[in-house]
Amino acid sequence: MRATPYAAKGPKMGQGRARAAIDIDDIDFSDLDFWDRPLDEREAAFALLRARPEAAFFAETEDFGAGVGPGYHVLARHADVQEASRLPHVFSSAPGIRIGQKPPVDFEIFDSMIEMDDPRHARLRRIVSRAFTPRMIQRFADDVERTAARIVDDVAGRGSCDFVAEIAARLPLRIICDLMGIDEKDHAFVFERTNVILGADDPEYTDRFDDLPTAMMDAANGLGDLLGDLARVRAERPTDDLTTALINANPDGERLTRQEIAAFFVLLVVAGNETTRNAISHGLVLLTDHPEQRDRWASDFDGYARTAVEEIVRVASPVVYMRRTLTRDHVLESGQRFAEGDKVVLCYWSANRDESVFDDPRRFDIARDPNPHLGFGGAGPHFCLGAHLARREITVVFRELFRRVPDIRASGEPARLRSNFLNGIKRLPCEFTPAG
Repeated sequence: MRATPYAAKGPKMGQGRARAAIDIDDIDFSDLDFWDRPLDEREAAFALLRARPEAAFFAETEDFGAGVGPGYHVLARHADVQEASRLPHVFSSAPGIRIGQKPPVDFEIFDSMIEMDDPRHARLRRIVSRAFTPRMIQRFADDVERTAARIVDDVAGRGSCDFVAEIAARLPLRIICDLMGIDEKDHAFVFERTNVILGADDPEYTDRFDDLPTAMMDAANGLGDLLGDLARVRAERPTDDLTTALINANPDGERLTRQEIAAFFVLLVVAGNETTRNAISHGLVLLTDHPEQRDRWASDFDGYARTAVEEIVRVASPVVYMRRTLTRDHVLESGQRFAEGDKVVLCYWSANRDESVFDDPRRFDIARDPNPHLGFGGAGPHFCLGAHLARREITVVFRELFRRVPDIRASGEPARLRSNFLNGIKRLPCEFTPAG
């Protein structure tokens, strides 16, 4: 049965010009052109998917020379995504977390715990968690405060800047590099290699490469080599950085190998840098589009900080989805049946707009509470290990902005990353009254 079209509303910042109504035949999760459509149209499309009695099925496209896969189902409802997240033994991460076939070669540098099942995942997470000591966590807090203040001070007197490059991207990148002990001269190298890995679908980052898989491998291996060299130095001359802590973490007689440390670093700079950068960037767009919410937060920053940050993450949903593969036949509580080997996509972006969970989900409300969003992943062992740090960074950077340049606003349309995996913003012009 053909679904009733859902009419798009007028655009706000970042939404582009509203187009015609959308129906179920217009939706193609794999088609990047679909993700270039205005926000209102994409929201309408996923409302249609959530209303379907069964998960929609989409075809795959060729990916990295691995051939065309059999297709995948999209879990668009909050309850289904949560249920699948709690059953990692049924919904496996090991066969891959992206749409498409895994490459035919073994990319060891990408072999991080985000693409592992237990017991390998549990072992790595246990060792890594032990490295995050109370002293290290306190260092997180202190470093974020100092770094955010320096970053805002660098632009406060100018009156305008590219918010992504000069504020949103600098904070998480510097925090992660400083925690790992990466020298400042290498920060630009880390930033550029991260963009290659995560911008694989965006021509701006990849058109210069004749062989994209090789370019991604070179970028990842470059990051791994940087960390490997540092690990060798820290083995001889330990300091108080995270690299030293990871080398020495030894719960129950287990240690990380050098390869595992390098893979963890790639995961950390890719996931921890890109997702927080995009949450902060979307935050400015949202506060510009909703000045009443901005004024509300400014009136009592600390009183609203917790709920405001959670609402930014909900609406932004920096990671659009994660893929899972069925290890056995399974029936969800909603009645949806899957067979062993089926691929399913856990669409956090859609789940965070589920009308059955969030009152008026299209409304940006910094006081929304409760807010059971899935912006850091669903419940279960793959919940984001860096969620606490991300929340801290978002809070601190907006506190500094409200303090130093309180009238900062987005002054033009955001340049969006061409991707169905990340809800990314590449550039965002902003203006403010220069601070004295």
